[in-house]
Amino acid sequence: MSAPGTVKPRRYLPRFHWELLACGVSGHELIGVGAAHLRPVDELFAREMDGQRWHRCLRCDSWLPFALPEHPEDEHPPAREDVELPLRGRPLRDKIVLRVIAVDRGFHFVVLALLAVAIFLFAANQRALRDTFYQVVTDVQQGFGGGPVHNANTGFLHELDKVFSLQGGQLHLLGAAVGAYAILELVEAVGLWMAKRWAEYLTFVATVVFLPLEVYELTKSISVLKILAFVINVAIVIYLLYAKRLFGLRGGGKAEEALRERDVGWEALERSAPPAGVGA
Repeated sequence: MSAPGTVKPRRYLPRFHWELLACGVSGHELIGVGAAHLRPVDELFAREMDGQRWHRCLRCDSWLPFALPEHPEDEHPPAREDVELPLRGRPLRDKIVLRVIAVDRGFHFVVLALLAVAIFLFAANQRALRDTFYQVVTDVQQGFGGGPVHNANTGFLHELDKVFSLQGGQLHLLGAAVGAYAILELVEAVGLWMAKRWAEYLTFVATVVFLPLEVYELTKSISVLKILAFVINVAIVIYLLYAKRLFGLRGGGKAEEALRERDVGWEALERSAPPAGVGA
């Protein structure tokens, strides 16, 4: 496996290096910078050359020059078993993508939670709001020679009239349904942020269930937001099903774990390291 950024990209489908993105955001993962001396076993991530010490980023494989430490913090770099290696390759990609989806689900939770609260508040004050609404709209329409609002059968006013016509029990049921959906989105967001396998299945099922409703809404009226939401949800379904190998697709969880072991660990670092002795 070649180090990220060292292979010339393909002309039409260049490879995106998630390691470089992660290091650009959170910095390089270096060890042994403050060590007084290096051992032969440390050549995998640190080497000395011409009075400088070169340290390898354990995530993106970049080699960075440092002056020899004047006041060393340790005698040697830490042992391998004491180092927590950062994610690389597919596991890093999956972590970033899943967290992007988690942010999307978190945004849905906030919107739905606010909507549920608004519905319950409306149900508690429905009579007062309805009387005020009808009085205001009637005065406006009479000023322009129109009739009462409840005679209208189309448009925005008609939709509001239908809302005010709902019974208190119906509003509470609607608020409970919206609140339950908000909680579902929150559970998805937390699970995906923590990269839990069950959250991937939950998100896939919840997204697929609502896709027919989104298609139905698009048949009624088309808007940029509706199209964007539909495209995003379809992309999420395809990613979870194909890239995350749900329901045993493409080898399922076993193949997922095998790829993780291939891309993360000291063996992965050894495969992409320069030959021993170079720069020493």
